[in-house]
Amino acid sequence: MHQHQHLHHEMQEARYRETRLAALVGAVVNLILAFVKILFGWLGQSQSLLADGVHSLSDLLSDALVWFAARHAKEAPDEQHPYGHGRFETAGTVALGALLGLVGLGVIWDAVERLFAPEQLLTPSSFTLYIAAFSILANEGLYHYTQYLAQRINSNLLRANAWHHRSDSISSMVVLVGIGGTLAGLPYLDAIAAVLVGVMIVHIGWNLGWGAMQELVDAGLDEETVAEIRGIIDSVSGVNSIHMLRTRRMGGHASADVHVQVDSWLSVSEGHRIAEVVQMRLINEVEELFDVTVHIDPEDDEVNAPCSDLPLRQEAERLLDAACRDIACYARRQRLVLHYLSGRIDVDLYLPFDCYEGEEEMAQLRQAFQKAFNESDVFGKIRLWFGEPNLTKA
Repeated sequence: MHQHQHLHHEMQEARYRETRLAALVGAVVNLILAFVKILFGWLGQSQSLLADGVHSLSDLLSDALVWFAARHAKEAPDEQHPYGHGRFETAGTVALGALLGLVGLGVIWDAVERLFAPEQLLTPSSFTLYIAAFSILANEGLYHYTQYLAQRINSNLLRANAWHHRSDSISSMVVLVGIGGTLAGLPYLDAIAAVLVGVMIVHIGWNLGWGAMQELVDAGLDEETVAEIRGIIDSVSGVNSIHMLRTRRMGGHASADVHVQVDSWLSVSEGHRIAEVVQMRLINEVEELFDVTVHIDPEDDEVNAPCSDLPLRQEAERLLDAACRDIACYARRQRLVLHYLSGRIDVDLYLPFDCYEGEEEMAQLRQAFQKAFNESDVFGKIRLWFGEPNLTKA
């Protein structure tokens, strides 16, 4: 398990390096684009190119947000964050979705204002067309590069940022069409197209932000993945059934906890071994899972817990002492195993060989113990074992 945690930490470090690189490349490109579009938008009297330059400035903020979120998400678990820091990435995705939504609304607002105030429309210079085309190519390159990294490290944050670059590319396309339409004598074309792009940007921001919000409120994995998890658990030898399977996402990974029902009379060590196999198979076979908690049940406790009010060993032994005090052989017991099943405590009682002489006396001894148990509302069945544990049973 320690090795698995070490590997997970190494994966988080790798995710951070890839995300930091994507943020750095994006920041450099957006800084250049912002400077070029604002400068030439002002010189070329293009309102749409100038606004697109301001849009690129907002991308610098998103790149800083990506870097900040990734820097915290890669940190190892600690006392305050026992499940790691993956939710920083999720929170960053929510913020990025909100930023996209605000930028989209800003584009819509500006376009609508220009539609109702045609006197504010200017005739841009033709060289602004080349600046818009350069912006399209640069943002498309950023989109494909960031999407490639997102797929490689399975990062929703990078996917969000990739779509942000795609929205910038579409925005620059609108600028290109708008400038071209204005130069061709269609001054309203720029504003109408800008409204459509603004709606697209808001839609992208909503989808990204809503998906991340679902993660923050611990929405489960998709049905297909949950079915895969169930199938893997059911295939493990010793598993009778499963219940109370819960899943949730944390950044680019997911965790699960599940109750596994096994044979009621298994040893603790065998039940633990089954849990280990379930845990490791899920982690190895389900790509998203990095943390799995397996609870072993001797019976189905999903609907109710019939044994929840039964006493623990110290109190149970006191009750046994009182119930069996008149049976002389009880004081010589060698071992006592308690089984909490169906609302009662079943007991395996180990006694020495010389507690009985012959089959008849052994039967009488067994009847005496069962009679004592029948008078109790705590204990159920008793099984007597004589000699060394697990060798001879009455």
